[in-house]
Amino acid sequence: MKHDSGANFRENRVTRLLGCEYPIIQGGMAWVADAALAAAVSNGGGIGIIAAANMPPHLLEAEIQKARSLTGKPFGVNIMMMSSTVDDVIRIVAEQEVPIVTTGAGSPGKVLDALKPRGTIVIPVIASVAQAKRVEKQGADAVVAEGMEAGGHIGEITTMALVPQITDAVEIPVIAAGGIADGRGAAAAFALGAEGIQVGTRFVCTVESTVHPAYKEAVVGARDRSNIITGRVTGHPVRCLKNKLTAKFEELDREGAPIEEYEKLGAGKLRAAVVEGDMEWGSVMAGQISALIGDIRPTADIIRDIFDEAERILNELPGKVYR
Repeated sequence: MKHDSGANFRENRVTRLLGCEYPIIQGGMAWVADAALAAAVSNGGGIGIIAAANMPPHLLEAEIQKARSLTGKPFGVNIMMMSSTVDDVIRIVAEQEVPIVTTGAGSPGKVLDALKPRGTIVIPVIASVAQAKRVEKQGADAVVAEGMEAGGHIGEITTMALVPQITDAVEIPVIAAGGIADGRGAAAAFALGAEGIQVGTRFVCTVESTVHPAYKEAVVGARDRSNIITGRVTGHPVRCLKNKLTAKFEELDREGAPIEEYEKLGAGKLRAAVVEGDMEWGSVMAGQISALIGDIRPTADIIRDIFDEAERILNELPGKVYR
């Protein structure tokens, strides 16, 4: 495993691979990661991502075109492999010549087979060493190692434990995700061996984010114990902010309810939170880092401050360790 040295993040394997100023990718958050947010992240020096999720093909095509009208810099699309529209998404990404793709919720083999020959950069989001090794063999350009601190659908291993194991296991660049919202988290990720970071929840609370104001306010107002994980018994755990919906999911957990009950209860709830602002019965997906987010700021300012702070921390670290 090779690593670039020094605390200057603007020239490493991730920035060279993606053609961006800072090694930061925006998380592919369904209903949140639209063209407006993706363009803001790309314009701020990172890589913005449009979440395809279950978006109808014509709407995805429109979002890609909108992003192109808002930025001349590289951006990508997140493909959810379990989506019923995955084949249409792959086709549209190819037709629109989107340069970067992240994948989640399933094996990326179909994406790699279809898009890698076209020169698309493919970066799967993974949550275990076995997954990382497998996608590297399949031809992935990098991986996002996402710890369970992240919001939404999560794995079982923490970022601190997962990232160094992944960096030891693969030769391709590793991008850390889960529990990162400021320069301290970024510095920690690089100390663990990552060469980039993926940020989700912090970008929800930006000026350019189009989520309902109530959603932003809920994240800004979150405390250290405001998060909860539900659905563990289903094998598909989800991290959200606590509300009446999560309390009902907890009831299903205690009752050992069948998966159909979870699906029925959860149907449409993420849209209810993001679009309609329902903070009681909507699915308010947010990471454990929510309690560190105390304001709503321009995306570019957040990106710059993350890396300015991380660089300062790493450069000052020897003095703190050896004084």
